[in-house]
Amino acid sequence: MRVLRDTLSTFDGRRIHFAVMAIESAARKLGVSSREMHDRLKAQNLIHNRLIGRYELLHTQGREWVAEDIVETLQNWEAGR
Repeated sequence: MRVLRDTLSTFDGRRIHFAVMAIESAARKLGVSSREMHDRLKAQNLIHNRLIGRYELLHTQGREWVAEDIVETLQNWEAGR
């Protein structure tokens, strides 16, 4: 049971680490604080739906690509597209 719990914790930790990296990279790209980026992504439910929910696809991409993707997605969602 402990091995399963440790595996899940490691997996969740990787997803969280990835989400933090993506939020910080996207914030730098837009020239805003990480807090503002987090709040904007959270308002659109993109942290769970995009960053964590699509971790398997997104984590294989480069940091710049992920930052551009999340900025574009955020701007589209905020504009209602």
